[in-house]
Amino acid sequence: MTINAPDTDAVATEPTGVGVDLTADRDTLSAYQRRERIQRLVDERGFVRVRELREAFGVSGVTARADLDVLENAGVVQRVHGGAVPATPTSGRPIREYSFEEALAASVLPKQQIGALAASLVTSGQSVILDVGTTTLAIARALLARTDLTDVVIITNGLSIALELEPAIPRFTVIVTGGSLRPLQHSLVEPLARTVLSQVHADLAFIGCNGVDAEHGITNINLPEAGVKTLMLAAASRAVVVADGSKLGQVHLGQVGPLRAFDTLVTDATATAAALDSLREAGLTVLQPE
Repeated sequence: MTINAPDTDAVATEPTGVGVDLTADRDTLSAYQRRERIQRLVDERGFVRVRELREAFGVSGVTARADLDVLENAGVVQRVHGGAVPATPTSGRPIREYSFEEALAASVLPKQQIGALAASLVTSGQSVILDVGTTTLAIARALLARTDLTDVVIITNGLSIALELEPAIPRFTVIVTGGSLRPLQHSLVEPLARTVLSQVHADLAFIGCNGVDAEHGITNINLPEAGVKTLMLAAASRAVVVADGSKLGQVHLGQVGPLRAFDTLVTDATATAAALDSLREAGLTVLQPE
């Protein structure tokens, strides 16, 4: 749901990757325009703090919290301690699968955080499975930036990821699984994906998902992609699930694997302590940026 307002916002591309200029024309903004700008910021960054809104818009903490309350009631954000994150679906509520391009435009900073932290786990000489997705694309970009890495073999079912890694050849060897193309995610799924994944054994697999739950494990919206993720899980010595805070506690149709099949969760700063505690109690190691 979108809060309707006149399209008068100025947008500036900043070095941090945030495209929303909070301060532009702030003195002339109506409450509706201010809330639309806040919504866009939450969608792009993946989180926003009350303190940031107070300083950027020149409003009181009471007004900033009231704005977030309005957006939460509209179903577009979820309030967390000190701020807000993108809204998550309630249990049992239908959810649509967002396209690769839609997902790429959302939660930019959390994905960058996860990408850098996940890429730090890779060492030269390793073989790595990189699942399809915008979070794993951030890992690919972080790996590409690590000029210290050599002799890394990367196996992926994501066409966007393979193309992103092309400049790293010959430092990296990039292997594409093959299979049927899903245009929505630019991903390769069965048939044929099993043929490659059954013949390789990687040191490390980074697997994306739509849900991480202590009881129900790792799940995904789309069944064909969930099946390929399961194959990737079986083909690696160590599996790392990558998911931002909005996916914790979520459960979806496609079962990827139980929590015990994964060694580590790499998440972002928006993940709540309560959600992470239940996952740690279930035996999952958690890596989160400070």
